[in-house]
Amino acid sequence: MPTRTLAAVIATAAAAGIALLPTQAQAAGSIHLYKVYYDSPGSDTRSNTSLNAEYVQIRNTTGAAVQLKGYTVRDNTGYTFTFPSYKISAGKTVTIHTGKGTQSAGHVYWGRGNYVWNNDKDTVTLRKPSGAFRDSCSYNSTRDDYKMC
Repeated sequence: MPTRTLAAVIATAAAAGIALLPTQAQAAGSIHLYKVYYDSPGSDTRSNTSLNAEYVQIRNTTGAAVQLKGYTVRDNTGYTFTFPSYKISAGKTVTIHTGKGTQSAGHVYWGRGNYVWNNDKDTVTLRKPSGAFRDSCSYNSTRDDYKMC
């Protein structure tokens, strides 16, 4: 079996659209988009259960807890979720559910009665309270239900 250099493996993975290494910001530690589950399972009935199965996750890869109050998540249409007071611990993920619910460790709720994320394509944008760009994640697929960012 031939051996491959690391550069050859990375080049092959990049050509196939596979990310093997974290982005520079993720490697250094950051608050960034982690996953968007844009097509909740089953029929789109607008039940609270279905709405809450549509979500975006944000991950904290820094070494300290970060207060997310005022951070925003937005789609291409302009629907915007603004974080209430919520501290995300180092190494943890928080899930923003589209529907209604009670905030708890790892979960916040947008409180909407309708879906936000298009089932075919959309872009999630994360901004700091100042409005400064933090991260974005786009998808364009009718084959999957979610996108790892």
